[in-house]
Amino acid sequence: MQLHSLIPRTKRRTPEPVGRGGKRGKTSGRGGKGQTARAGHKIRPEVRDLIKKLPKRRGHGKNRSRTVRTNRTAVSAVNIAALEAAYTTGETVSPSSLLARGLVRRTKGRAPAVKILGAGSLTKAFVIKNCALSDTARAVILQHGGTINV
Repeated sequence: MQLHSLIPRTKRRTPEPVGRGGKRGKTSGRGGKGQTARAGHKIRPEVRDLIKKLPKRRGHGKNRSRTVRTNRTAVSAVNIAALEAAYTTGETVSPSSLLARGLVRRTKGRAPAVKILGAGSLTKAFVIKNCALSDTARAVILQHGGTINV
């Protein structure tokens, strides 16, 4: 191996230039004019406390449910009708098998948390692994001879 034969594993990422037109132009994400548009600006602590008391300015983004509860896990819902169509009798239903059959999407590069809901009818018996179930789905699966391993 020689120095000229080395190839980087990742592409070189250059930061996007800011303040030169396009999507990030003109004020370059600094808002309007005045104190807040200046470099090194500082709001006095008593003014900051006033701003915190205004509901509009309380540090939540546009969609409060998304910005406040950042630690919640996204759960993919799958109906019994979809299982009926995609699986045969006696097969194991797990997040990874649902992902392989295209019934759920990856979240953060891996199989998601899955909850099986009771919409639709069922005629087959399944083995359910590592999936949360609604009360109706649990009743329907057990009624048709399925087993649930959590």
